Amino acid sequence: MPKNRPKYLNLFQIKQPMPAVVSLLHRISGALLFFPGIPALLCGLDMALSSPEKYARLQAILTSPLAKVGLLLSLWFFVHHFCAGIRFVALDLHYGIELEQARLTSKVVLVAGVIITVLIGVVTW
Repeated sequence: MPKNRPKYLNLFQIKQPMPAVVSLLHRISGALLFFPGIPALLCGLDMALSSPEKYARLQAILTSPLAKVGLLLSLWFFVHHFCAGIRFVALDLHYGIELEQARLTSKVVLVAGVIITVLIGVVTW
């Protein structure tokens, strides 16, 4: 009996549901917070605490526009990961497990992450 399965599955052409997108972004943001995030934070802390010259150099680095964009992106990673984590804890407690509620909370997580990041960015810079 022949199988009528596709031989090549292009994942970029498949439209994922919103909860799947939030889950994928949660995993990616967590990985990016861990690997480049922690070493960069420790490097900045080392520069800030080691000498006044390195502290001045760190300030010069952090005032560049590229560094500000990187910090804003890192802030979005953190805020999204935090909001999605709260959503997943609620799902583990069986809140919002219905399909419409899951779709709504995934949209709320995406919108809240962007709004909170923009608000903190405006207040900070």
